[in-house]
Amino acid sequence: MFNLMKASLFLVISYVIFLPCFCYGHDITGRELAQKIYDRYIGDNSMSKVSMILVDKKGRKRERKFVSIFMEKNSLRKNFIRFLEPEDIAGTGFLSIEDKDGKTTQFLYLPALRRTRRIVSSQKGRSFVNSDFTYEDMERRRVDEFDHRIVGEKKIGDKECFILESVPKSHTITKYSLIRSYVPKNIYLSIKTEFYNKRNELYKILTVEKLKKIQGIWTPMLIVMENLKRKHKTILKVQEIKYNIPGIGDELFTKRNLENW
Repeated sequence: MFNLMKASLFLVISYVIFLPCFCYGHDITGRELAQKIYDRYIGDNSMSKVSMILVDKKGRKRERKFVSIFMEKNSLRKNFIRFLEPEDIAGTGFLSIEDKDGKTTQFLYLPALRRTRRIVSSQKGRSFVNSDFTYEDMERRRVDEFDHRIVGEKKIGDKECFILESVPKSHTITKYSLIRSYVPKNIYLSIKTEFYNKRNELYKILTVEKLKKIQGIWTPMLIVMENLKRKHKTILKVQEIKYNIPGIGDELFTKRNLENW
């Protein structure tokens, strides 16, 4: 079995407000930058093996391992994740299907219950398998559900980044009041993302600590999601990833396959 790591995880950001900014001799607005992030090519498919490490406020660690498969075909994006160990989470599966309009449907399979449940909109703010990621974090955010503006630039490590702020529109269902992304110029992948809660407090920080170009695609290899309120971290380490592999088909991304454990 194989795994996708969300470019996501994966993955992770799209935003909006029209404020022009200068980029290598070209004007770019916040919305245009958000669209480039959203449209960034992450392969027709990918497979990877990932370790998930949960770190509590006392520094105690619990490690999990999962695999997943990603595919984009006919304007549909699909992602399948299967946890393999330890025993208490082995078999748990996650299926995400994004339609051509950017709307995402998610399913979670719990082997102890031997059933699959759909994640409804009201549950998107809940923790994904007790990690610091929510179900909302496990999907792309549609560009036009936020107002985006570029508010400045900052160098992070050796990369000059745009600072992109994204505020949800009144109709957008989200647990965040503001998402601030630090996006290296011409990579269009946020390497640091700050999430603010409904009280406008800095709530979580996602950091890409290792970024590597694999098969011509910039790939997050080490991601840390820190929950400042809980003083808890989730670390994602990509052990192996391959893009554009022959033989990946639609039959892998079904509820039936999700329950085939």
